[in-house]
Amino acid sequence: MRPIWKGAISFGLVFVPVKLYAATEQKDIKFNYLHEKCKTPVQYKRYCPTCQAEVPMEEIVKGYEYEKGRYVIMKEDDFDKLSGADGGKSIEILDFVDLREIDPVYYEKPYYLAPGESGAKVYELLRRSMGETGKVAVARVVIRNRESLATIRVGDKNVLIMSTMHYPDEIRQADILPEMNYQVNLHDNEVKMAVGLISSLSAEFQPEKYVDTYRQNLMEVIQSKIAGEAVEIPARPETGKVVDLMEALKASIDLAKKDRKDAPPEEKPAREAKAPRATARRKTS
Repeated sequence: MRPIWKGAISFGLVFVPVKLYAATEQKDIKFNYLHEKCKTPVQYKRYCPTCQAEVPMEEIVKGYEYEKGRYVIMKEDDFDKLSGADGGKSIEILDFVDLREIDPVYYEKPYYLAPGESGAKVYELLRRSMGETGKVAVARVVIRNRESLATIRVGDKNVLIMSTMHYPDEIRQADILPEMNYQVNLHDNEVKMAVGLISSLSAEFQPEKYVDTYRQNLMEVIQSKIAGEAVEIPARPETGKVVDLMEALKASIDLAKKDRKDAPPEEKPAREAKAPRATARRKTS
């Protein structure tokens, strides 16, 4: 695996040479678009309607539309100037904060940070000191001509993990949702039952037990088509509609207890949508 970026973490007058690696990868099943008539892959071309010609990449520039149909042209030199004297190769730590203070809605994409050349000692110094204080770093980084806010924390296997973040003005506020202006009355017993249901479904986080069942089923369909076999997709079991909220909660708790009792201790099941669903209505006395 090749690093996608090389630079240094800076905090105070200390510099930590690091290499940046993507921490995740998409495993979606990819499809090509074909012409239905001849099954030929469809091509997408960069076409200029004014010149009535296909445009090669070397003739394409970036333009910002400041008025309708009017653009200011930005060249690579303009972006390089914004990167600063270090060419955007620095992760500047701004603050150290408690992880619980950061709402996950800010997180965007995770990366692994590995020690750069001759950087193992200062890397370990930063990692160990962050581990002992329990703090995460809030930093500023430029990757591919884009400045991002980021956090750096100590992850599993003692690796530093950097997650790029959205800036506050990029987060849409929840109060713009008209549906959130609801008013309801909850009975204490309903809250107690819901808390009990959460307790019944609580477990240690074991990411390896969660799998992409949609991707698995989709690949089975594809393999069946390749083999020329009939494709059969098992129907999902229908759940009966439950009007009474208390009845739904009690049935859900009973089902959760049964699932936990039947499953082996080392393979407690990831929950699927098997429990009866409650509607927004309750029986009135």
